[in-house]
Amino acid sequence: MMKTSIDHLPEKKQRELGRIMDILHEEFEDALADSSSEFKKKGRILKTVLFGSYARGDWVDEPHTMKGYRSDYDLLIVVNNRKLADFAYWYKAKDRLDRDRGVNTPTNFIVHSRREVNTALREGQYFFTDIRRDGIVLYELDDEPLADPRPLTPKDAYDTAKEHFDERLQQTKSFMRVFDFCLREKDYKHAAFELHQAIENTYAALLLVLTNYSPPSHKLSFLRALAEERERRLAEAWPRDQQRYRAWFNTLNEAYVKARYSKHYAISEEALVWLGERTGELHRLVEEVCRAHLARLKEVADG
Repeated sequence: MMKTSIDHLPEKKQRELGRIMDILHEEFEDALADSSSEFKKKGRILKTVLFGSYARGDWVDEPHTMKGYRSDYDLLIVVNNRKLADFAYWYKAKDRLDRDRGVNTPTNFIVHSRREVNTALREGQYFFTDIRRDGIVLYELDDEPLADPRPLTPKDAYDTAKEHFDERLQQTKSFMRVFDFCLREKDYKHAAFELHQAIENTYAALLLVLTNYSPPSHKLSFLRALAEERERRLAEAWPRDQQRYRAWFNTLNEAYVKARYSKHYAISEEALVWLGERTGELHRLVEEVCRAHLARLKEVADG
């Protein structure tokens, strides 16, 4: 049975999570209201699970430490139809969570159908296995448990992680080469997009190597939060102690869409140079973490 108690959290955090749950349910119900589609009429949230540092009990909530680092709430929302995992049903909830005065802790969530989660557990995806083991159920419509995890064999675990490592970090290097060219040519919008892709692939590499899962998201702040939950050292790549550093990262966070489609998107050469340098440091840290993890997997696989 999964855990259900959040008594290890301060009362303020417990109230905050209660507010988050209210917002998620309100906005989900609103997104499905007055729909003629059968899957929407029957749409339900089956479970909401808190995972990560707030579930484990090792969160950090001291913005003045670790260069401004603080832990996010991480939530898995399990729905009864995979179509309902589309962000179209959740963007208003995310916007409210970012703006609501009753929610002071950054909050991220992923949405999957129960079938998707159970398939991932049976295929040995460590990400969901860890949630199954350490997560705390905040809401449950029924008492149907998630599937029991079936771990990969040591050889399969190593081969899968190595494939992710080789593919994703190679893509990162390709994006960085194009970024460097665009920066020299002073094509700053294109440079921002390429740098965004380099960072996205770097975080995806880390998550895939360590957990065999990376969410289908282009939001760098979300990927950064998930990756730093796995390896706190990665926070060193992005100093948060100066407002301009936070602003530059946020500007790059918008580049996936706005750098390509908005005539109003702008980013300075100074920002891009700094962001490029920090991306290089991020790549170094991720490669170091991944290589150490692969070495451990290979040692186990070789007996």
